[in-house]
Amino acid sequence: MARTERAQRGGHPGVSIEDVAAAAGVSTATVSRAVRGLPRVSPATREKILRIAGELGYVASSSASGLATGRTRTVGVLAPYVDRWFFFKAIEGVDRELHARGYNLSLFNLGGQRGARERLFSKTMVYKQIDALLVLCMSLTHEEIDDLQRIDIPLIVVGGPVEDCPSIGIDDYAASALATSHLIKLGHRDIALLHGQDDSDLNFAVPRLRVEGFTDTMAKAGCAMPAHWDIYGNFTVGSGQEGFDELWSKPGRKPTALFCASDEMAIGAILQARRRGVRVPEDLSVVGIDNHEFSEALGLTTVAQDPVDQGRLGTRMLLDELAGATGSVRTTVASHKLIVRETTAPPRLDKQG
Repeated sequence: MARTERAQRGGHPGVSIEDVAAAAGVSTATVSRAVRGLPRVSPATREKILRIAGELGYVASSSASGLATGRTRTVGVLAPYVDRWFFFKAIEGVDRELHARGYNLSLFNLGGQRGARERLFSKTMVYKQIDALLVLCMSLTHEEIDDLQRIDIPLIVVGGPVEDCPSIGIDDYAASALATSHLIKLGHRDIALLHGQDDSDLNFAVPRLRVEGFTDTMAKAGCAMPAHWDIYGNFTVGSGQEGFDELWSKPGRKPTALFCASDEMAIGAILQARRRGVRVPEDLSVVGIDNHEFSEALGLTTVAQDPVDQGRLGTRMLLDELAGATGSVRTTVASHKLIVRETTAPPRLDKQG
């Protein structure tokens, strides 16, 4: 291979992608996927390739990383919705980082529609349109991942874990467990659950992880929840209102606390409780997850996350990878913290079971 071709294929004029592949005992395609943060590379293999690339002085050049897309200086954002809190806040973070780095944003909004998703993943939709792709809070099928690999662009998921893909998001299980533990430490044992369901086949693992964090924490504390206190919503204020009505309309004893898998559902539940004369927190403590901008005004106790920061960080990783910083795209756990406000308190003595 000519020296000039070697220089185009790697940051060091004497080291090519073939050299890294030979030293690692893998194909050049695997090296390319590993250094660009693409999926379908095991963590152990990715770590080995990055270590060898570093030892050899190989750095993927910006010109090489732009061959597949023609360097549009545009990053695509794939969102199942844009009218829900997490999504539009994450997009805000993406846009801030892109603007600061002189890149454009191309938004692919599925609107929760499967047909739009199928049209998006035809190669004509993304080929030569974007340099990298940031996926918000949704799973990808193996076929879709294969399509993206063939286009060969850096990819990261923001908002939760996706198998075989680098991602950024909070530990949803731990966040849910933290919120539930807060209620238990206050003395609550009769705790109901309002959680999100995967109503569009887009929300992947997050709803399940938040339910598991709740149920496991309840079980460890010896708390049993009646089956009819398990209420479904879809992460919106409206579903929180409907969920509260469903819960409070059921016969029998009422819970002293309600764990909501998102702040929007918690806000809806609080508003509906007030309409029905149920006092929060005197009659019912309510806790959520997210720290929605309305949460402070309502005094909602919540486990906070920062989707703007997650969007910025994911974008920064993609752009650093495009600039030749090998291994920039990697799975990262974002921070979360409990913020105690006015919607949680110990249960009244006459309400304790």
